[in-house]
Amino acid sequence: MASTFNTLLASLGAGGIVGIALATLVVGAAIGFLVYRIYSQNKIGNAKREAARIIEEANLEAKTIRKDGLLEAKETLNKMREDFEHETKERKQDWQRTENRLAQKESALDKREDSLDKKDATLDKKIEDVEKSQKQIEETKARLKGIEEELGAAKQTMQQELERVAGMTKDEASQELKAALLDSVKQDSVKEAKEIIAQAKDNAQKEAQNIISAAIQRCAADHATENTVSVVALPNDEMKGRIIGRMGRNIRALESATGVDLIIDDTPDVITLSSFDPVRREIARLTLEKLITDGRIHPARIEEMVDKVRKEVEAGIKEAGEEAAFEVGVHGLHPELIKILGRLKYRTSYGQNVLKHSIEVASLASIMAAELGIDPKVARRAGLLHDIGKAVDHELEGTHVQLGVDIAKKYRESNDVIHAIAAHHNDIEPKTIEAVLVQAADAISSARPGARRESLENYVKRIEKLEEIAKSFDGVDQTFAVQAGREIRVMVKPEQVNDANLTFLAKEIAEKLENELEYPGQIKVNVIRETRSVEYAK
Repeated sequence: MASTFNTLLASLGAGGIVGIALATLVVGAAIGFLVYRIYSQNKIGNAKREAARIIEEANLEAKTIRKDGLLEAKETLNKMREDFEHETKERKQDWQRTENRLAQKESALDKREDSLDKKDATLDKKIEDVEKSQKQIEETKARLKGIEEELGAAKQTMQQELERVAGMTKDEASQELKAALLDSVKQDSVKEAKEIIAQAKDNAQKEAQNIISAAIQRCAADHATENTVSVVALPNDEMKGRIIGRMGRNIRALESATGVDLIIDDTPDVITLSSFDPVRREIARLTLEKLITDGRIHPARIEEMVDKVRKEVEAGIKEAGEEAAFEVGVHGLHPELIKILGRLKYRTSYGQNVLKHSIEVASLASIMAAELGIDPKVARRAGLLHDIGKAVDHELEGTHVQLGVDIAKKYRESNDVIHAIAAHHNDIEPKTIEAVLVQAADAISSARPGARRESLENYVKRIEKLEEIAKSFDGVDQTFAVQAGREIRVMVKPEQVNDANLTFLAKEIAEKLENELEYPGQIKVNVIRETRSVEYAK
């Protein structure tokens, strides 16, 4: 085959080959054109068919949208028609109600107009009556003026006649009468003043005696025994002889070293220690107990044991002061002030331990200050130190309040703390909230049931007796015991008791309380007189 093709090519030559190639190209081009035309026509036909399909789908969708739009427009129209009808109905109702109200108001106005017409007629009549009354009043005034002129003339004539008979003018007679009355009043006043002074002197003597006796009665029982005496139990009566020693040398050495009096009597197995200083008494008690336990009792051993016990007690005092300050949260106290505070551990008042009482007052004052929304630090510090003077009141002269103020000033406490200490028994008027809180906390702690050897039953009876005594006086309306019995408020009847008698009534109530009632501390008698006038505007 290949050889045949080759032979054919050779026979055609170069010209024939070119011609064949050209013919082949022409034929290929014609075929390509034809194919391209057929492809183009097919593509155009497909595009036309696709366009016709899209147009048809668009028409269908347009019809659907038109139909949905018509339905939605109809629904909107129906809704708008219903809203319009509803609104129209409501407006018609409003108009109807408005018309009804207008009709009612018009009717009310008609009635008011009729009423005003009637009032105008009544007012015209009253005006006529007033004019008539005014004319009558003017006529009466004229007649009274004539009578006054006649009386004036008669009075002048009478005065001239009296001056002629008495031989002096009106002013001279008035001056003479005033002088006579003034002399009489002065004489009566001087006499009454002398009687009051004499009576006051007598009453002052009696009052002083009553106060002293009452103070002795209130302070000489358990309180004095608790503060001045301690009892040491002995294993046997032979120990009394050993404590006394040969020629009394042991007891003398013990009394000299401790500053405490030893009372050895016929009471079996007991020795009594007496001293106003609770710290010294505690040192003596511990020393004696240690000597009894040790068995070696002689002057040298006594002095050695006293020194040892004194150091222990001083350390215990400091520890007690630090514990008290830590317990209530008071910081920054001077070391010496802490020692003085610790000495209150051995001090009692009506059986109540003063250090525990001070801790309780500090806690109460702090709680109340916090409830009132103020800083509780000052109230807490003042409450802890308010009775600090009781630690040294047996050594120095003065009340425990004044001694406490001096101690607080010495160790540079703040002015608020010093003022609260000074005012906690009303020695001065409290001027700060903290001072009032310390005062109230002190009253609560010391006068509450059970604080000072007083049962709840006795406490209630004392409060009832306090109010009963105050109410027994004439003119007293109501009585109220407040501050746990530290104050009695007496409301008097203003029509029976005047202001001048309030002082005397308060004094009489205080005297009767002192004579008939037993109580710790002091009771403030507050008599109140109140007058009210009430009227009603119609």
